[in-house]
Amino acid sequence: MKVTVVFPGQGTQYVGMGKVFSDYAYFDKANAAAGFDLKTIMLEGPVENLKLTENTQPAIVAHSLMMFHKLEDLLNQKNIQIERVLGHSVGEYAALAAAGAMEFEDAVKAVHFRGKYMQEATPAGKGTMYAILKQEEAIIREACEAASTEDEKVSPANFNEPNQIVISGDKYACENAIRLMEQRSQGRVKAIELQVSAPFHCSLMKPAELKLKPVLDNINFRPLKVPYVANIDAHEYGIDTSPEVIKENLLKQVCGSVLWTHSIQKLSDDTVIIECGPGKVLAGLIKKINPNLKVISLDTETGFSEVEAL
Repeated sequence: MKVTVVFPGQGTQYVGMGKVFSDYAYFDKANAAAGFDLKTIMLEGPVENLKLTENTQPAIVAHSLMMFHKLEDLLNQKNIQIERVLGHSVGEYAALAAAGAMEFEDAVKAVHFRGKYMQEATPAGKGTMYAILKQEEAIIREACEAASTEDEKVSPANFNEPNQIVISGDKYACENAIRLMEQRSQGRVKAIELQVSAPFHCSLMKPAELKLKPVLDNINFRPLKVPYVANIDAHEYGIDTSPEVIKENLLKQVCGSVLWTHSIQKLSDDTVIIECGPGKVLAGLIKKINPNLKVISLDTETGFSEVEAL
């Protein structure tokens, strides 16, 4: 049997995450890598601190990788091979660390800076994100292109599942894109403004991409032990992939779209997917993309016992 392991992104964090791993040395490693007491923020909060992007991202990656090491031991005992890994947005760093491309500490440190730079990239109120429900991808893409000007831009940010695509960019451009969608579909478009601290995965994040480059340049990327699927193009990269290509994909991902729907659509129906990290958001999205796929979320009472039963 072969499995695909997936890693969640921002929005899945919660106070108390990682409590079951409180005796692990990984918390000390995470604190040293982040340069602050990440363990206390994860286990005790307060929630306002955990929700800060520069704290959220390393918390999610650290939790996901602590969970992965327990999963990896279990899979090795059962002689089950990991066929590929992929992560949603910041989850891609956890996926790459799980695939052997970078160390745990490097992944935690990198996403702390990634979160910090993304938060700093735009002034408060300049940009926003909207979840667009039950609209065709082509209509959304066309509306974003038509609503964008040289000074204000909007683009698809997250293709979460076929009926949920998130757009991101300048506030006026986002609202104009929604109006254009309503004209195309001849009716009211269900658009939900997201309570986010910055407009992620759009051109407004360019300053963050530029600042992140030297951080990634200082990481010793290694060859993959298993293939991974990149957010930026939904392509599966084999173990012969150059570390430079992996780094370039991570840089492009800052401003680029997360092609989650497209990535999951490429998986065969007989693939067993294991969601490794806080919550079970990805399981819900995956079931909407392809209900035939079996998904096990580890952050549940029965998660690891379901893996044992494979």
